[in-house]
Amino acid sequence: MNQYLMDSLPNLKCFSLKCYYEIKQYDSKILPLIRRMPKLEELTLNIMIENRTKFVEGIQINNQSLAYMPQICKFTFYISSKIEQHHLVSYLSNEDIHKTFNNIGYVQVACILNNSYSGATCHMFSLPFAFDSLRLIGKKFTPIVFSHVINLEVHDIASIKHDFFLRVARFFPLFKPFHIINFTSQSHISNDYQLDSIVEYPYLISLHLGKSHIDYMEQFLNETKTRLPRLTELMIDYDQLTIVTGRTGRNTRSTRTRTRG
Repeated sequence: MNQYLMDSLPNLKCFSLKCYYEIKQYDSKILPLIRRMPKLEELTLNIMIENRTKFVEGIQINNQSLAYMPQICKFTFYISSKIEQHHLVSYLSNEDIHKTFNNIGYVQVACILNNSYSGATCHMFSLPFAFDSLRLIGKKFTPIVFSHVINLEVHDIASIKHDFFLRVARFFPLFKPFHIINFTSQSHISNDYQLDSIVEYPYLISLHLGKSHIDYMEQFLNETKTRLPRLTELMIDYDQLTIVTGRTGRNTRSTRTRTRG
């Protein structure tokens, strides 16, 4: 790293960094950059880090970045870190990660841990959640209203019941694109949707089900289960689409459908 990049930024009071793609250079690029801001008062980070051997957590954040900013008083963040499957020996629990923020008194924190086919992901964020996208969460999430989220992506290896989609409607009131990745059938779990409220996503315009079991397609295309009044784009497997529409009688002519054969 050249001398220019190592120079301090003594006059910087506020800094925001948002990355919309997964990165690997958190330790080698992001941390050295932040340490150059000794008079920073407000810091915003929105980053997704891949190929980790350990989750990023509060003690590490405090010791490796915030400790270099003695004047900081506002820290707004959403940091997700992913451990690949071959590195998964043991990792911190949700409660353990919460405890690592005990010494950072000026920020409230929530955490979501999720296992997927390729590894485990830890989502840490300050409260209230301030960003518009939440990616690769599982069916267990913090029961708070994510009023700013408009882009939601769910990836889980366990079956997802109707009740989960009701909770999504409650805690994510404004989301528009919805991506679901789940190859596990709902058939072995109880789906008492007749006894529950019908799920309604009033602002959902784009639904991505191309990497999901056919059961979730029926979950969304069966109007006795789900109502999508503004849906205009559906990404789905063509063969499964014909099966589901045959079962449900759903008319999708008003929806722009992208299929994969």
